[in-house]
Amino acid sequence: MQILRIFSASALCLFTLLVFAEIPVIPETDLVPAEKHVRATEIITHIIDSYHYKNKELNDDLSASILDRYLESLDQNRSFFLAEDINLFSKYTDKLDEALINEDLTPAFEIFRQYRVRVDERVKYAINLLDQKYSFDEDEEYIFDRRELPWAKTREELNEIWRKRIKNDILNLRLSSKESDDLIKTLRKRYERIRTSTYQLDANDIYQVFINAYTTSIEPHTAYFSPRTSENFDISMRLSLEGIGAVLQSDNDYTQIQRVIPGGPADLSGQLHSEDRITGVGQGDNGEIVDVIGWRLDDVVELIRGPKDTVLRVEILPKETGPGGPSKIITLTRNKIKLEEQAAQSSIIEIAESVARIGVIEVPTFYIDFAAQSRGDKDYISTSHDVRRLITDLKNQNIDGLIIDLRGNGGGSLSEALELTGLFIKEGPVVQTKDSSGKVEINNDPDPSIAYDGPLAVLVDRNSASASEIFAGAIQDYHRGIIVGEPTFGKGTVQNVVDLNRFVRNSNDDHGRLKTTIAQFFRISGGSNQYKGVVPDIVFPTASDISKYGERALANALPWDTVKPAEFIKVSTPVSGFALLRKKHESRIKSNKAFNLLLRELNLVQETNESKSVSLLESKRKAEREQLLNTKRELQNEFRVIQGLEPLPENSEPDETENNKVVDVLLQETAHILHDLIITSSEMSVDLQAVKQEEPITFDNNL
Repeated sequence: MQILRIFSASALCLFTLLVFAEIPVIPETDLVPAEKHVRATEIITHIIDSYHYKNKELNDDLSASILDRYLESLDQNRSFFLAEDINLFSKYTDKLDEALINEDLTPAFEIFRQYRVRVDERVKYAINLLDQKYSFDEDEEYIFDRRELPWAKTREELNEIWRKRIKNDILNLRLSSKESDDLIKTLRKRYERIRTSTYQLDANDIYQVFINAYTTSIEPHTAYFSPRTSENFDISMRLSLEGIGAVLQSDNDYTQIQRVIPGGPADLSGQLHSEDRITGVGQGDNGEIVDVIGWRLDDVVELIRGPKDTVLRVEILPKETGPGGPSKIITLTRNKIKLEEQAAQSSIIEIAESVARIGVIEVPTFYIDFAAQSRGDKDYISTSHDVRRLITDLKNQNIDGLIIDLRGNGGGSLSEALELTGLFIKEGPVVQTKDSSGKVEINNDPDPSIAYDGPLAVLVDRNSASASEIFAGAIQDYHRGIIVGEPTFGKGTVQNVVDLNRFVRNSNDDHGRLKTTIAQFFRISGGSNQYKGVVPDIVFPTASDISKYGERALANALPWDTVKPAEFIKVSTPVSGFALLRKKHESRIKSNKAFNLLLRELNLVQETNESKSVSLLESKRKAEREQLLNTKRELQNEFRVIQGLEPLPENSEPDETENNKVVDVLLQETAHILHDLIITSSEMSVDLQAVKQEEPITFDNNL
């Protein structure tokens, strides 16, 4: 995956010119491992064996997993290899461990050469079929997701798979109003691009794919970066980058949005969302939309990068439409991912029935201006500094409670997670870190002062990760507030990037880098955030499909684990009353029309994306598209009516930017939950005071 940010204008123009030009391919004789790959293998296996947090032996079992992952990386959708190829490769099932130990990369390159042959066969077959006439009056089903299906046994079986794929590609373009000549031209380029991209892969690329089959068979966050990928990694880590602000990943033939970066053009536009699929990219207001289905991720990234203030047009398949749905084109202006746009922001929610005021602080990421901090500036920008200031402002506005909104916050600075937690507790541990040797280190609140000691709620979702989970977990363990929302992402591991060139002498070759997992975070209560995430005290019903997200959906993710709890003193949030709050919440949302509309919309998206096939009957596809649009329009109109807005005109396109307003339903409900907590705390305080007047009692820290 890559973060879309900066790329030189001259290189971008050159790349655009060369996309469909006659590009030299890698000669067969050059498709062999280099000496630097042999050296890198020795270093990588040593580092993983000696320092990786997960002590997994390189043996026959791991060998079988490496083979499966390598084949999956090459042919994820099982559309090129035949079963006879897989049977041939099975000779390596229990031998890749020995090959890695002996730095023998022959199997990886042998398998890739056969893959290249199969790609060549499929592309030639596909291009030949483009000249045929297709009828779309027959109700055939095309299975577009073959990841769990068997490999095709014969060429005839694979031919039939590709015939339906081509027919589906043509139908998609027909439904997008492409002229017949244009769509054939588009598809010919698309298929030729698959072949060209495969033949351009050099020894560095093949080595990276194979070594990552090894590293991800151990743990999903351990990865090898080739020299080219290392450069992209450096680009992604700089703050002054330019682009659209989105993290991409490959998903079959598509480039998929994994995450939208807070403060970037994509985020500010409200038009690009997680799990949308990019199908085309155009430069400027009028540049041709280049079809990028089937492209390598790196190449799509290079098309999207560009200088600040330049216009980019992106054609996408929105998540909620599914692969068979209509695409749309959005226009973005590249810009810097500004730190100030990622800054925490505040607002106030009025609880009308009781005239209560609930403050809200949205924290998009855990940020810090390291350069200003190192210079000794006292007022450097950081999450904790900004939140402290916002708390002061909200307290001056007489808030009755405070919500920290961490939805979509993927983490950031560990030191800021510690500092932010410290704004709500006086002192004590915040998180524990265990390294590969078993040593546990406790990270404490660095500041004894408290910025806010009133009623507190933390709102999280499935995309709240890492530093967000450290903060939410600590607040929950201290009983400092109530956690509301969805179980979080579940990433509780620490990675370190090692430059392999440090281990090589007398060589001008670049050996790349290794990102390896070296430690795991644990909560002060002893449990880990890893895999399970932070489970809220009140879980919203939007979490119905949570098992398909985060660490829970990653193969070989580290399991949940425990260490000895740290010593800390819990504070007085009445957690014993959370069961009552839960009942009030469940009762309230039953009659909340907006909340139930949100659930209906989420169920619609889930149903659409669970499908693995589409009809090739044109009339049926048109009817399905129209039904989907009508349902989305109906849901949006119902929500607009609730908000006091006019319904959308009949046959108009639903406004995707309005979906952000629906999310506020969750924030409003969180405010009501916190208000319930305030009332419950007040009632408990009165009851305890009455008891105290009768006889002395002692208070348990668990209250």
